[in-house]
Amino acid sequence: MNVVLPTRMTVDEFLAWAIRQDKGRYELFDGRVVMQQPERWGHLWRKGEIFVVLRNAIERAGVPYFATTDGATVRVDGSTAFEPDALVAPLPYPSEDALEVPNPVIVVEVLSPSTARRDLADKLVGYFKVPSVQHYLVLDPEEREVIWYRRAAGGAIEPPATLREGALRLDPPGIELAVAGIFPAP
Repeated sequence: MNVVLPTRMTVDEFLAWAIRQDKGRYELFDGRVVMQQPERWGHLWRKGEIFVVLRNAIERAGVPYFATTDGATVRVDGSTAFEPDALVAPLPYPSEDALEVPNPVIVVEVLSPSTARRDLADKLVGYFKVPSVQHYLVLDPEEREVIWYRRAAGGAIEPPATLREGALRLDPPGIELAVAGIFPAP
């Protein structure tokens, strides 16, 4: 089946269009629909692992947040919406029929050959347009490292920290992740 992609649309038009599609995954960048590539097992597995690591950290800390894996849309602005590989947002949960997760505090992308440029450029800029985003984690499975971007006091984005070991303290929401736990052996 061929999917005819609309030429330009707003996020609201995109969400209404996307939910009507029989199959496929999409994002919206600058008003243009971007079809997501099929994912390899390693990418899928790592998305699931980071979700579990985030969820467990939230439970340990007892903070009023939730984690979710991909499928949730983050509205960047009126013409851009991304679907991160995982995210953390404050409770309450969105309604069961929601397509978007408002006010994410942490967004996560797992690098792959087909997404690396967008994850480290377009999505970096886009996610930090969302006022609630405090942390953007880019997981590099090949290097087994976390590239951590964070919002500084006053709103500026700090230079990235690259971690291969130790602990990552993310505040807000007040959780801690062991870097080694993010990259367990498959």
